[in-house]
Amino acid sequence: MNNNEIKKIVLAYSGGLDTSVIIPWLKENYNNPEIIAVAGNVGQVGELDGLEEKAIKTGASKFYALDLADEMVNDVIIPCVQAGAKYEDYLLGTAFARPIIAKGLVEIALKEGADAIAHGCTGKGNDQVRFELAIKHFAPDMKVIAPWREWSIKSREEEIDYAEAHHVPLKISRETNYSKDKNLWHLSHEGLDLEDPWNEPQYEKPGFLEMGVSPIDAPDAPEYITLDFEKGVPVSLNGEKMSATDIIWKLNDIGGKHGIGLLDIVENRLVGMKCRGVYETPGGTILYAAHAALETLCLDKMTAHKKQELSVCFAELLYNGQWFSPLREALSAFVTATQKNVTGTVKLKLYKGNIIKAGIKSPYSLYSENIATFGESDYDQAQAAGFINLWGLPTTVQALMEQGKL
Repeated sequence: MNNNEIKKIVLAYSGGLDTSVIIPWLKENYNNPEIIAVAGNVGQVGELDGLEEKAIKTGASKFYALDLADEMVNDVIIPCVQAGAKYEDYLLGTAFARPIIAKGLVEIALKEGADAIAHGCTGKGNDQVRFELAIKHFAPDMKVIAPWREWSIKSREEEIDYAEAHHVPLKISRETNYSKDKNLWHLSHEGLDLEDPWNEPQYEKPGFLEMGVSPIDAPDAPEYITLDFEKGVPVSLNGEKMSATDIIWKLNDIGGKHGIGLLDIVENRLVGMKCRGVYETPGGTILYAAHAALETLCLDKMTAHKKQELSVCFAELLYNGQWFSPLREALSAFVTATQKNVTGTVKLKLYKGNIIKAGIKSPYSLYSENIATFGESDYDQAQAAGFINLWGLPTTVQALMEQGKL
C-alpha cells in the first residue's frame, strides 16, 4: 500500500509537541487522509483537558479518549511490582503504558476500518519498538506510520517552527521544551540541560518537579504509613481498603510531599545509545519498597534468589517491547506462583527522600524469633559442627590434595 492509497489513519495522540504537528503533516504527505486521534488516559492528570477540541481544530475528524488507567495498573504494573522488575533502577513508568495504549489503538483501528496506525515516537527511542511490537501482536498486517523516521524535521526546535507555521497551539516554549512523559505512575524529564550528565537536575527550581518536591524542601518531620498486601497485591493503605489504582494515587501524594522517588539515571536504550533522564516516581517507589520488604518474610531463600535473577529478564521484556511474548507469560506464571503467601502488612517511615522500614508482619512469615534469637532457644548449636564438616568437605579434600596428603 503506497501513501496515496491510505485513506484513514488512527493516530496515537497525546496533544504534545510531536503528535500535535503530526496531524497536519499526515494531511500534507499522505494525500489528505482522514485522521482519527486516539488518546489513552493512563493518569496524565490535566493533559487531556481540551484535547478533543485541539485535535479537531488541527485536522482530525474524530477523537477517542480511552480510559486505560485501571487496565494498566492491574494488567501490567502490579505484575511488575510482584516480579520486582526494574530496568537499571528505572521503575518502567513509560514502558508500563505502551502495551496497553497500543492495544487500544488497534481496537479503534479495527473498529474504524483504518488503513494505518501512526505514532509520534522518534527513531532514537524505545517507544517506537514498544508500540509497534504490540501492534504486530494484535494486528500483524496493519501498516504503521512513524513520521520521525520519514520527515525532514531534525529537532524539537524545528518541530516548534513547523507548529507555528501551521498555527498549531502548543503548551510549551523553546525555553521549557523538556521532553516529558506522564502517567499515574511517573513523570520523566529529558532534553535541554539534562542532555549533559554533568548538569545537576534543577530539583529546587519552581516548576521543574510536578509530582513532588525536592528532599531539601520536604517536611522536617517523618510520616508513617502502612500497606497491606494479599498475594502480592496492595489492598489497603493506612488500614483503608481501596483499589491498587487508588493506592498509587494516594502514595503519589504522600511520597511526593516527602521528596520520595527521584531518579537521575543514564540508561542503556534498546536501540543502542545511552540516554540521560530524570524520573519522578513517588508512589511507585514506595510500593516497590514495601512489597520487597514483605517478601523478605514470606519467600524461602531459593525462590527469592531465583526470582531476583528472573526479575532482570522480566523488566527487559517490558522495556524492550516484548510484553506480549510467550516468555513474559511464562515468567508471569512463575511470579504468580511465588506470590501465594506474600500477604501481610508493611510499616514505612518516610523522611526527606528516604523510605525507612519500620515493621513487617505476615501470617505466612518464615522468620522464627525463637530460632534466630541470641537468647535461649530450641536451636541446637552443636549440630553446626557436622554441617560445616560436610559443607566444607570439598574444600578439605582440595587442600589435602595440594598438600600431598591424599
